[in-house]
Amino acid sequence: MFERADLLARYAVADRQQTHLRVNFVASLDGAATHDGLSGGLNNPADQQVFHTLRMLSDVVLVGAGTVRAEGYEDLRLDDEGAAWRAEQGWAPQPVMAVISGALNLDPAAPIFTRAPRRTVVLTHAAAPPQRREALAEVADVIDCGATAVRAQRVKEVLTGRGLPQILSEGGPTWFGTMVAEDVVDELCLTLSPLLEAGPATRIARSAGQHTRQMRLTSVLQARDMLLLRYLRA
Repeated sequence: MFERADLLARYAVADRQQTHLRVNFVASLDGAATHDGLSGGLNNPADQQVFHTLRMLSDVVLVGAGTVRAEGYEDLRLDDEGAAWRAEQGWAPQPVMAVISGALNLDPAAPIFTRAPRRTVVLTHAAAPPQRREALAEVADVIDCGATAVRAQRVKEVLTGRGLPQILSEGGPTWFGTMVAEDVVDELCLTLSPLLEAGPATRIARSAGQHTRQMRLTSVLQARDMLLLRYLRA
């Protein structure tokens, strides 16, 4: 296991006032994003340490609605030590949770809304179903980021405008593919799990077309047979 202070220093962003979109994923050696349909089967305690460290360093945690449903996301809440550390830095003790959803197929009674320490944000588009929008508006700030689809660049602008420039995206593959296509990814933290999966699991980024973006390796951590890699935009 790693020291928390060492991880915080390793993954710190030099200028927190500048918008920075960081993506965090775990994948098998052959590129699978899930094991038995969930990412949890690929990680270990070291990966969980980095996962929680990245949340501590973020203003907002961004996740797609499909991942919220599949992974059983609940309220976003750091432990007392993490919240206290953030407060010492002059930041809000807890980051904000933001959910990407075009169809707004989300349960307003879910813990991600009702137990959130800070009001959840839902990022959608102008053509989203109005009845679902109205129901979610009771428990979240619902914001349009496009006319008929959620635009990744607009998401960055909206979150930065709300005073949340340090953005951590945790999934899923379709949303990651959208971000790659629009070239808004500043950083990828990739945990390489020592497993071969094969099977039908999707890769960590999925889109209709090919979009190539150059990244540069800036950090490598090893936890037995698992590698934790950090890449920044080239």
